[in-house]
Amino acid sequence: MEVFFPSYYHSFRCIAGDCPDSCCKEWAVDVDPEAAARYRILEGTLGDRLRQVLEDTEDGTVMTIENGRCPMWRQDGLCQIQAQLGHDALCKTCRDFPRLRHDYGDFVEMGLELSCPEAARLILSHSGGLLVQAQPGGTEPEYDRQDMFLLRNSRKKALDFLQMHNSIPHALAAILLYAHDVQAELDGIGIATCPEDCLDEVSGFTGGDIQPLFDFFRKLEILTDTWSQRLDEGPKPICWQEPLRQLARYMIERYWLQAISDLDLLCRVKLCIAACLMVGSLGGDPIATAQLFSKEIENDPDNIEAILDGAYTSPALTDANLLGLLQ
Repeated sequence: MEVFFPSYYHSFRCIAGDCPDSCCKEWAVDVDPEAAARYRILEGTLGDRLRQVLEDTEDGTVMTIENGRCPMWRQDGLCQIQAQLGHDALCKTCRDFPRLRHDYGDFVEMGLELSCPEAARLILSHSGGLLVQAQPGGTEPEYDRQDMFLLRNSRKKALDFLQMHNSIPHALAAILLYAHDVQAELDGIGIATCPEDCLDEVSGFTGGDIQPLFDFFRKLEILTDTWSQRLDEGPKPICWQEPLRQLARYMIERYWLQAISDLDLLCRVKLCIAACLMVGSLGGDPIATAQLFSKEIENDPDNIEAILDGAYTSPALTDANLLGLLQ
């Protein structure tokens, strides 16, 4: 089995108390059943405290938030569970974060979550592609191999084009049009070529409006006051800096192949482009803004689902508006 990972993957180290944000803030942490069972029989003061803050919901067990933070958070930025019992005693969510794993059966892709500040720094400051190594294991995939071949091949073309084209917005516009061709091939009604062939069509779109996109994101679930304030400040002119190219690469690497679940590539490509437009037009430091965007959007499945649905229903996410904004 082949395991793919970005060049920066093994460079990640948690910076704990030096982190400008924290994975212990705002989120109610999902606790897996095995960890919850261990915590409920744990002896001593820590066990008593854990039993106070564990809450069973219809979706599973969570560690409730107190004063905006996980109750296991210490003033030095470390976790009481890890400090007293070691890393292996953490629940799966905390052991894994910010590491991602997408298992497609006969191959696996690893990555880092953009919502972690240190991971965001690595993601948006590196331009290297995916590396690969062989590992034992693997299972027969449930997907159609021809569909996955098309998605992997088209993603590579999109990423290569993104890295080599001078204009980031024009590259994204061509990739959106290319995604239509790939979608047509997935649907059995066309043949995809390459993003370069879509460049001539890009200039035919003008007059995009960023405000409807801000209004759309304003209606999604909001986690932090900071995000709400940034949205209320309204859009700023986009400076297409290199971190936005790396953001686009990260989004394409993460979401393109997920279309194998339902063969709907187009909505995921619109998600990628909307992310770049929003992060760029929010202004400020692009790495910090991208991290905040990811914390609010990527780590909320309901928000991701709303964007994927909105790709076909919202005026903000029409081809004409997105392509117009990329001029």
